[in-house]
Amino acid sequence: MKTKGNKKTHVNIVTLGCSKNLVDSEVILTQLRGNGIQASHEDARRQANVVIINTCGFIENAKQESIDTILKYVEAKAEGWVEKVYVTGCLSERYRADLEREIPEVDAYFGTRDLPLLLKTLKADYKHELVGERLLTTPRHYAYLKISEGCDRPCSFCAIPLMRGKHVSTPMETLILQAKNLAKNGTKELILIAQDLTYYGIDLYQKRNLAELLAQLAEIEGIEWIRLQYAFPAGFPLDILEVMAKYPNICKYLDIPLQHASDKMLKLMRRGITRQKTEQLLDTIRQKVPNIAIRTTLIVGHPQETEEDFEQMYDFVEKMRFDRLGIFTYSHEENTHSFSLIDDVPQEIKQERADEIMELQQEIATELNAQKVGQTLKVLFDRKEGGYWVGRTEHDSPEVDNEVLVKADNQYVSVGSFAQVRITSSTEFDLFGEILN
Repeated sequence: MKTKGNKKTHVNIVTLGCSKNLVDSEVILTQLRGNGIQASHEDARRQANVVIINTCGFIENAKQESIDTILKYVEAKAEGWVEKVYVTGCLSERYRADLEREIPEVDAYFGTRDLPLLLKTLKADYKHELVGERLLTTPRHYAYLKISEGCDRPCSFCAIPLMRGKHVSTPMETLILQAKNLAKNGTKELILIAQDLTYYGIDLYQKRNLAELLAQLAEIEGIEWIRLQYAFPAGFPLDILEVMAKYPNICKYLDIPLQHASDKMLKLMRRGITRQKTEQLLDTIRQKVPNIAIRTTLIVGHPQETEEDFEQMYDFVEKMRFDRLGIFTYSHEENTHSFSLIDDVPQEIKQERADEIMELQQEIATELNAQKVGQTLKVLFDRKEGGYWVGRTEHDSPEVDNEVLVKADNQYVSVGSFAQVRITSSTEFDLFGEILN
């Protein structure tokens, strides 16, 4: 593609939202470079004359960030240092007509499954021989592996199916090829992601097939950690616990968003599970995979949530003692089932409830971290920052979980390598230690 002045195209890809979007951006980057087009990710040097914004449309704050970013680059186009602005991703999928009307300065909008059309616009071909290949935007030693796209779950509050469509599993042989290629290029940690990991395989193999996929990935030479994110509790395939317990390179870690603990709210949210069954599942997971770290996310302020419902959530968190926990205030999303209900919990109440849960979780996290003082843990080091080597244990995912900090003034470790670290002190969200030679 040539732009005005016959200037050679240089594309900058800007990614907003979750790790699944990041993978999509990496695929775009790989395809563009495979077509001989100069492309970069999150390049702040103003060298690119074409910008692709991969948007998020999950909740109100994310939508606003995406719109602000689009407007920023539209302004850059008006100032002349960007020639073309293209928008793709979830926001574009969901609100394309509105965006085209409100921000017509964008050169073209694309949906979440319009990659071939986006490439064609840039005078590039979708190269099937690049399937299984991926240029990383993360540090080389870890990579996200998206095993499926879309979601078939009927959760009342969630707009993801509107943006990502129905569940489609990626064939196992494609994932194995991609994982082997990543391992050859130095990736040591695979982070499995999807809208719903536990539904993997139903469309292709007529059964939940995550356990078999995990077993095959665990056999790949060079992969030292495999991490599971975004498991769904209802219909959880218990056979994956046996695989997790069997293979030492599958992290004793599970991200399982539970959203609420009140049976009334779980029913309103269409989660397909009760509090009792949830607690039974968590007990089973902890019994079958000892020392597992469980991360969850919750939502406060869904329509019709009473103080009693919130107290049940608080009691649940207190009882279950999650290793990691995040919380959202409810966002009233158009075209979801919950949107037909009155958004009757005031925003200040939503925030107060979220703050209460996080205060409780901070106490729990402080206690759990203090128990690790004196232990020796395997740590993967991600970077050097502020006089410390910064890494993670198998119980921590990048960006969202705890970190291990080791003073860099008298100790050395290579970024992207593992080391045994003796934990000497802790705070609510971090561990401090020293490397054992």
